Amino acid sequence: MLLKLNQIILFWLGAFFLAIILYPIYIHLLKKFKAGQKIREASVTGDGSPIFSNLHKHKEGTPTMWGWLFLLIMGIMLIISVFLKRKGRTTYSLITRSETYILLFGFFSMGLIWIIDDFLNIRGKWKIKWLSAKAKLIGMFLFAGFISRWFYAKLGVDYVNLWPIAGKINLWIFFPILTFFITISIVNAINITDGLDGLAWGLMSIILFVLAVVTFFNGTYLATTIIGITIASLIAFMFFNINPAKIFMGDSGALALGWLLSCLLYILNMRMGIFIPFLVIFGLFIVDTGSSFLQILSKKYRKKKLFATAPLHHLLEHKGISEATIVMKAWMLQWILAAITLIAIFYQIAN
Repeated sequence: MLLKLNQIILFWLGAFFLAIILYPIYIHLLKKFKAGQKIREASVTGDGSPIFSNLHKHKEGTPTMWGWLFLLIMGIMLIISVFLKRKGRTTYSLITRSETYILLFGFFSMGLIWIIDDFLNIRGKWKIKWLSAKAKLIGMFLFAGFISRWFYAKLGVDYVNLWPIAGKINLWIFFPILTFFITISIVNAINITDGLDGLAWGLMSIILFVLAVVTFFNGTYLATTIIGITIASLIAFMFFNINPAKIFMGDSGALALGWLLSCLLYILNMRMGIFIPFLVIFGLFIVDTGSSFLQILSKKYRKKKLFATAPLHHLLEHKGISEATIVMKAWMLQWILAAITLIAIFYQIAN
């Protein structure tokens, strides 16, 4: 186990220093090619969004598309792992059918698709943020369906473990249907929450840290290494995304993270009751996205807004709370949820 941990740490450090070196160069290139964020003037329903525009107008032009470099760093680390394995420097490659194929497929498939979305957004082709996602909705559904079918047909998983409420519950053909909707929900929740400097990446880093601990003690070391590379990239990103941000995550980064998280959830479901603890640690994303969903429903059926603006983090901004304060308090709450989740999981393992 100690040898595995040493190798995992080496990959983590390699990804971190690679990111620290590449980020300034990448930001300079984005500025040179004027790859700046376009602040939307309309909401997802097509209505005017003056509150959001006023709150974030000063951020217009900030380089975006962090996801492009994120995918590149992961790709470089994967190639390095294959090279080191062939040279006998490490005992494993990060590309293996048994443990990482589905993780990497989910990560790269959605990340690469939404690179197009980021590009169109900075070029000003879409006036409404996420409108381009409607054009690519079929692609999202196809990949979500592929992942759900993989676990059901290829790995033979047809159950969810709802510890501590219940044990394993067989869902049969309904399992891929459930996981399909869960995947879509997680991916969009991360994308919606990515609205303040440091918010989404900070919350995701804490969640991934918990999952890294859990996968390591479950013996899924390759998954732990993939998670670690992701965390290292996010921490390096911290230096450039904390308010005032020098670069934004972009849809490609947010959606790649969502797909990775979804696959990790299903892998851990095969080994333990992770669904209920996951709802706890993912709680802030659920609340934030839920506020946006309620806003849309209210506009559609009541013909008026439920909140002055949504999602919740923008509403808090509108109420006069500073962006930095919202983000810091969200991080603190996330650490509390992380501690509760870890205690619950290790209690389950111990018993």
